Amino acid sequence: MDYSRTEENYLKTIYKLSNEDGLVSTNALAEELNTKPASVSDMIKKLDLKALIHYKKYRGVSLTEEGNLVALRVIRKHRLWEVFLVEKLKFNWDEVHEVAEQLEHIKSTRMIERLDEFLGFPQFDPHGDPIPDENGEFHKVHSIKLSDGEKSKRFKVVAVDDSNSSFLRYLDKAGIGIGAELEILEMIEYDGSLEILIDQQNSRLISHQVAEHILVIESLR
Repeated sequence: MDYSRTEENYLKTIYKLSNEDGLVSTNALAEELNTKPASVSDMIKKLDLKALIHYKKYRGVSLTEEGNLVALRVIRKHRLWEVFLVEKLKFNWDEVHEVAEQLEHIKSTRMIERLDEFLGFPQFDPHGDPIPDENGEFHKVHSIKLSDGEKSKRFKVVAVDDSNSSFLRYLDKAGIGIGAELEILEMIEYDGSLEILIDQQNSRLISHQVAEHILVIESLR
């Protein structure tokens, strides 16, 4: 079944905002999508009729199995297009999100299969996010936030969880990208900022807010 661009965006957003019990409030959806709660309520009714969501009055919505799969397929297309834009068209990683937002709604399954093959079946997008397969399965990496790391340990950057262009440009300027090795030299008690060593070369002070959006695994080197 084909779904409208708006329906796909709602499903993707519900997936993104889902908490531990999978429920997302109407107000949270309205805020994330920059729309009115009344518009959200109308769309919830439509998605409920199509069996794409479960709606619990006064509590929120969650995705059905089909809704979850639709959301993951949209995310799959988005992330594959980001890989294409960076690797083949030489976009910077801070430039691709908005373009991929448009391309993710292409309906041709065959085209996406060919794109995946052309790119060599990548498992991660340029921001380190896992790329689901056609069945919604994806490789999981058990990362932590850099802000939760320990002093004197070395970590490898595997992803960032903020695609804001200004944030990504900040990381570029700091020399922090996917695969970079970071060592926590000092943890500033006053504001949670970190002094880090980047690739065993340059030291830099970063804020707690920045460190919260950098996802890492412990480096074994």
